Amino acid sequence: MKREWLMRRNCSLTPRQALQVYLLLSSATLGIAAVFTWRGAWMVLAFALVETAAVGTALLHYARHALDRERLVLADGWLLVERDDGSHHIALRLEAHAVRVSLPDERMRTLIRLETRAGTVEVGRFITPPARRAMVNELRRALPAGALR
Repeated sequence: MKREWLMRRNCSLTPRQALQVYLLLSSATLGIAAVFTWRGAWMVLAFALVETAAVGTALLHYARHALDRERLVLADGWLLVERDDGSHHIALRLEAHAVRVSLPDERMRTLIRLETRAGTVEVGRFITPPARRAMVNELRRALPAGALR
């Protein structure tokens, strides 16, 4: 039986929408600056270019991380952990019977820890602390009976 958990960053704009917002803002800013430049106020254009570059940099950073996610798939005796962070994609395949699931401190903002003999992986960056506790319980129930608890 296949089980899947998907955790995503809470973002209000997709990268395409962020690009559209940037184009709209920069065209309005540069249009107004062009009118002032035509009337002889050259400094307005310089400030408009600096503002457009700053907004573009901020929206580029936002767009790079808007699709960040973590995905866990439990199937065929394996727990697949995938993480997309900006342009980095990490995929780890853990033996389900050798995974220990823990939440080091339930009251603090600690992440869910998946421990195996090979190492430790932390997940749950995009969910709230109460949702992390619920996910730990669900993972423990879904892991095979012989799994480390």
